[in-house]
Amino acid sequence: MKAMILKRFAPIDQNSLELVDLPIPEPDSEELLLCVKVCGVCHTDLHTIEGELPEVKPPIIPGHQVVGVVEKVGKNTSRFKEGDRLGVAWLYSACGKCAFCQRENENLCETARFTGYHVNGGYAEYIVVPEKFAYSIPEIFSDEEAAPLLCAGIIGYRALRLSEIKHGQRLGLYGFGASAHVAIQVAVHWGCKVYVFTRSEEHRNLAHKLGAVWTGTSRDEPPTKMDSSIIFAPAGELVLDALRVLDKGGTLALAGIYMTPIPEMDYVKYLYHERTLRSVANATRQDGEELLRIAAEIPIRTTTKVFPLEDANKVLELLKAGKISGAAVLRISD
Repeated sequence: MKAMILKRFAPIDQNSLELVDLPIPEPDSEELLLCVKVCGVCHTDLHTIEGELPEVKPPIIPGHQVVGVVEKVGKNTSRFKEGDRLGVAWLYSACGKCAFCQRENENLCETARFTGYHVNGGYAEYIVVPEKFAYSIPEIFSDEEAAPLLCAGIIGYRALRLSEIKHGQRLGLYGFGASAHVAIQVAVHWGCKVYVFTRSEEHRNLAHKLGAVWTGTSRDEPPTKMDSSIIFAPAGELVLDALRVLDKGGTLALAGIYMTPIPEMDYVKYLYHERTLRSVANATRQDGEELLRIAAEIPIRTTTKVFPLEDANKVLELLKAGKISGAAVLRISD
């Protein structure tokens, strides 16, 4: 099978991924083999490739927003059959036994494994996935539309929940890439007033089209304080900008797996009056199931740009430069 593989950490402009031909993997008794149709491209892939995340051990195939069709089933599987269209997300497996799993926080499992990070991901023609961690894809979505939902959508949904935003409240979104442009649609569906902070004029225009009541940069003064906010961009300095316009008792959720250092802050100016600052770490299968159900109900529309697998390095370079509006998707097979 063809695959784009990371053999050594390097800046993406050095063509870090190499196109190779590998054997098709075999599923074990509780796994499924999927023929990959598309795979979304995520900032986490970029951080993985450039060596900014711990635990990654090359060689590894990135990619964790995978839509494919079941080609082979393990002998102890029963949920899905050959020909079913399924999704593979960031959470590849969890033990189900540790304290975190037992309290419904499998996203924090001590031995969790993540797709394209601990195990080979979707920048390839085939992928193996544990049946328990595969998702049915609603028929309303094409392959390209579904791919961003499997990470950008799921983590955006969890970030919304952890931001504690409520119906009718004011929500700030910082950065307007793939996650934010899904999250805004859920928030608007919930009746929230959404304010988008981004440097890109193109992204601000898209935000307005998707229902934002105001857009500007992080240094601009919005017309009112936020009840909750989410930072999607991996820039630590945004934390102070977001806290500055967060109302008393509000929550700021940090949705990225990676962030540059957060500057020292004045406690009274930024955090006092019961403001909450919290991170968002991964997501659970429940988050994924709920997001896909809500996405089909709305229905969420994802803005995507499709590229061939061989262009993965170029796509990631565009993503790093902030030149992708919406979500980038690699087309692996027809």
